[in-house]
Amino acid sequence: MIIQLNADKNLTIHETYESQITEQLTKELARYSGHITRVEVHLSDENGSKGGINDKKCLLEARFEGKPPIVTSDLGNTYDLALKGATEKLKHALTTIISKLQEKV
Repeated sequence: MIIQLNADKNLTIHETYESQITEQLTKELARYSGHITRVEVHLSDENGSKGGINDKKCLLEARFEGKPPIVTSDLGNTYDLALKGATEKLKHALTTIISKLQEKV
């Protein structure tokens, strides 16, 4: 499973933070790694340089074998909270899809 990070112009992803995100997603999505070929992480600040509540956004796009990409997103006060929320939504979506595939077999 390849993990690709993208950020808008308001955020610079340092190597340490990139490693942290990669490790977190690898751990959280390990159960689904046989089905996912790539996960794209898009981090952005909805308000740009202005402050605000829940203005950090994380969008996850998972490439699932033989299916259209699965996209989830979440907002939070920090990028970590937004990532956590989007990851939970992605895990739920993947569980549903895999369950449906297993029912067909």
